[in-house]
Amino acid sequence: QVQLVESGGGLVQPGGSLRVSCAASGRTFSGYAMGWFRQASGKEREFVAAITSSGKSTSYADAVKGRFTISRDNAKNTVLQQMKSLKPEGTVVYYCAANAYNRISNGVSIYNYWGQGSQVTVSS
Repeated sequence: QVQLVESGGGLVQPGGSLRVSCAASGRTFSGYAMGWFRQASGKEREFVAAITSSGKSTSYADAVKGRFTISRDNAKNTVLQQMKSLKPEGTVVYYCAANAYNRISNGVSIYNYWGQGSQVTVSS
């Protein structure tokens, strides 16, 4: 089993940068593919990025491609998402998720474990 805790959210101006982190506990973290999703109030949770267990393969939603970077450090049981050129999208909660199939997927249902979310507000 994997427990996930996100951090690093906050308020940032449009065009700014922010990094969100996900700390995982559990002995088998290195065997899970990891993903980031986000959800605005009243909207469905949407895929942002994913990375395989080894970190060698990644995938991004078109909306963030070229602006966000997902990475992981299996020795530290962490997954990071560096976000730049942020757009004024208001308040969004970013969720970290893990799937035991080691599949890069944009499907919410594939992921077995979820964090509680970290709130990011992009506003001037």
